[in-house]
Amino acid sequence: MARMICALLFALLAAQPLLAQSPPDAAAFERTFARALEMQKAGDYVGAIETYKAALTIDPKGVDALSNLGAAYVHLGQFEDAIAQYKTALEIDPGHATVRMNLALAYYKSARPNEAVGPLKTVLAAAPETKNAYLILADCYLQTGRPQEAVALLKPREAMFGGDLAFAYVLGTALLQTNDEKQGQIYIDQIFKAGESAEAHLLMGVAYLNGFDYASAKSELERALQLNSRLPTANSAHGRALLGLGDQPAAEKAFRQELSVNINDFEANLMVGSMRKTNQDFDDALLYLNRALAIHPGDLSARKLVASIKLQTGAVEEAAKMLEAIVKDSPDSVDAHVQLATAYNRLKRKDDAAREQEIVNRLNREIQAKEGSRR
Repeated sequence: MARMICALLFALLAAQPLLAQSPPDAAAFERTFARALEMQKAGDYVGAIETYKAALTIDPKGVDALSNLGAAYVHLGQFEDAIAQYKTALEIDPGHATVRMNLALAYYKSARPNEAVGPLKTVLAAAPETKNAYLILADCYLQTGRPQEAVALLKPREAMFGGDLAFAYVLGTALLQTNDEKQGQIYIDQIFKAGESAEAHLLMGVAYLNGFDYASAKSELERALQLNSRLPTANSAHGRALLGLGDQPAAEKAFRQELSVNINDFEANLMVGSMRKTNQDFDDALLYLNRALAIHPGDLSARKLVASIKLQTGAVEEAAKMLEAIVKDSPDSVDAHVQLATAYNRLKRKDDAAREQEIVNRLNREIQAKEGSRR
């Protein structure tokens, strides 16, 4: 039923151990590989890691051993080690779809959805029937602020998924994020028809959030969390509703709860980082904001917050470089020009500071003129 899509897509994400393909004259490799595989299947991941390493001393090009070693590292949360093994395996066998999928999942699980996109696209180019890859790629697009791309990916493939509630959930979420509530409602209804579920209440809550009805959103989201307290994005959406109602302490608690469930959540990282900055807990703020930027590198809000912290903590040169890049990308951002003028003043670059202040003055005049014309 609808509970099958709780935890969004993580039920789909287990890296699968591979059976050995025998290298020539390598009976010792096969015996060692088989012992490692038994350990891995029994849940002895530490033992499996050491035994796979022993197998690889016999045959360093054992793609199956490299891949299974990566999967064992994933189970222990050692994603960098896993990624290294998958990359080595792909250098030996670039066309190995299972290894490439596992590489994408390692990136995805380690809060690096941007880096998961490329391997997922390669998997789908080679094996366009890989349904899970479409859903995970769509979720990567959602996490990195590209819901239109998620819609474009999933909508033409509706027939492939039939009545799959995971598909309805991801596509419904993407449509709501593009403010297409009419189409989004179609997928909300599909989930409600399958029975009451946390996912359905989450989608309704998001719809209310999009309409700035924070009280109704709060009610729907609290029901979603009663049904499944670990549903990804539900706590983050609850935090948004609480912020809209002016309850910042409860909102921060909700965003932190989201991160205990789904460290990939961009909004939760951004909001906790912003709140920590407000409290002048700069080290903690940077931890969350840098993670937000790893998920969505181009986000102006996160970039401005990090630049502001750099400015406040005396890293003025770094702040100036960041702000120069920001005003290049967003030339009408008054607050960024104000901060850049401040940075230039502290660096004793008076001419540059004066130029930035003139830009601020011009932008403010333009804003006032627009406001005056609306009256």
